[in-house]
Formats: sequence, structure tokens, C-alpha cells
Amino acid sequence: MPSKASLIKNLKLEPHIEGGYFRRTFESPHRTEEQRLAMTSIYYLLTDEAPIGHFHKNRSDIIHFFHSGSPITYHLLSPTGVLTQTTLGPDPDQGHQFQLLVKGGYWKASQLSEGEYGLISEAVCPGFEYSDMQLASKELFLAQYPALLSGLEHLIKV
Repeated sequence: MPSKASLIKNLKLEPHIEGGYFRRTFESPHRTEEQRLAMTSIYYLLTDEAPIGHFHKNRSDIIHFFHSGSPITYHLLSPTGVLTQTTLGPDPDQGHQFQLLVKGGYWKASQLSEGEYGLISEAVCPGFEYSDMQLASKELFLAQYPALLSGLEHLIKV
């Protein structure tokens, strides 16, 4: 199994604003009627030194695909305030999934709780644009989800 340093180097990953590391691997040559990229994809790596992908919300639907390493737990908060957790990982016998769909408009955070790294890919449709992403703030969660803030505060970027 490769090391996190090897993956960062060989996959040409860079630090991501949400936490962890990433690299865009695909931009569709096709456009939607709104002239958006039809689809984009990235590699995304969480490590023991950068174990959290902080809460953020995207406009587009995103499918996450587990590749290797340790499990990554996703915390999803629906537009109506329902909180769920799903773990992407290598072992379905432990309840891990290989894929996860996060619909546009959901808040999501990811967390590596053990091991050196967890590597996934994401396919975004329509394609990802930074203007479509919103990072969560403590103030926003306090105003919209006060009952949930204490349990999620460590997943919000300060």
C-alpha cells in the first residue's frame, strides 16, 4: 500500500480549502444549457495530519468513490436539518460503502478517524465551480442548527 507522501507526490495533490488534499482530474468538454461544465472529477485525500474535510455545501450532486486506505466518515446535513452519517471504506462487512451520493444543497463534512490516509474520488454533476460552494461558519450553524452545533463544531473551519 502506498504512503500518504507517495500519493500526494504521484497524484500531484495540493492542499484543499475544505481540508485534505485534491487534484482535479477531469473537466467534461460538454456544457449544460447554462454553459456549465457537464461534469468534473477530483482525487481527494484525507490524512492523519489533515483528517477533516470541513462542513461545506455545493450546488451540484456529487458521487464519492472510495479507493484505498482507512475509512472516511461523512456527516451529512439535509436542507431540512436531518443529520446522517455514512462511512466510505474497504469493508462492507463493517458497514462501509464504496460509493456515496451527496445531493446538491446538503451540508457535508468528512473525517478520517484512524490510519495514515483515506483516498477517494468525486464526480460532480453539473461540474464543480468554486462560486457554487459555501463553507460553513460557526455563526451560520448556531443560527440555523443550534441544537447540532456542539456535536459538529470540530467539523467547522475556523
